[in-house]
Amino acid sequence: MVSAAAGAATGDRLAMSQIHGIHAVRALLEGVLRQRAVPGNDAERVRALYVQRGRRDQRIGTLMDLAREAGIRIEVVDKRWLDRRTGGSHQGVAVDSHELALADESALETRLASLRKAPLLLVLDGITDPRNLGACLRSANAAGADAVLLPKRHSAPLNAAALKTAAGGAESLLLIEVTNLARTLAWLKDRGIWIIGAAGAGEHLWSAVDLTVGCALVVGSEDRGLRALTAKSCDRLVQIPMFGEVSSLNVSVATGILLFEAVRQRALASG
Repeated sequence: MVSAAAGAATGDRLAMSQIHGIHAVRALLEGVLRQRAVPGNDAERVRALYVQRGRRDQRIGTLMDLAREAGIRIEVVDKRWLDRRTGGSHQGVAVDSHELALADESALETRLASLRKAPLLLVLDGITDPRNLGACLRSANAAGADAVLLPKRHSAPLNAAALKTAAGGAESLLLIEVTNLARTLAWLKDRGIWIIGAAGAGEHLWSAVDLTVGCALVVGSEDRGLRALTAKSCDRLVQIPMFGEVSSLNVSVATGILLFEAVRQRALASG
């Protein structure tokens, strides 16, 4: 479902995954074609496209055309074979692909230098559930985030579950693997980017902080929230008030709320 973003790959997460479903597979194949247009990028993300025997509708045909254009092998297989490999709900199509290789921190510097607008970054501090990770990436893509930062440790893998949940949303994102998150946040501060953390005990309402400036929105793990050092690194801690019986939101829901508050403020500021 996703292709490597610009920048050097870490190389230690290039395990194989199987992506299935028409939307996810199409996003991956389109991403492969885009990445092959980047000079010097000849990495093979997809090994094979598997198509269910007897499936020849227009959507499947489009996937086969994309695979041919990308030089990817196409294999026709029985439905039972696909069921066994994917656990079902494959919509007649699957691919074997390498897991996403994250870019390194030098790619973040390159991206920031190229921007002609206030950066909007998302920082995921210890999201351990792959589906939550995928949902956060989907929201980041929809909101037009310029990059997503992930700590090297204590983070969910970008595996098939994460990529399927992202539903193609990770495809064009710049995903940065960060070795020392606190140090990276300090580096961002030095470049005029505000660090805005989400916390249940935050002193500011999420909608009361200026997000039209360059900012990095930081969300924490599903059960513990932001780590203490990460929270200490934030310029502002914001909260989303709860009015019902639950005490907190799912991390991916909170991420979407914060990102689209930034989108709302920026749209108003631009007139």
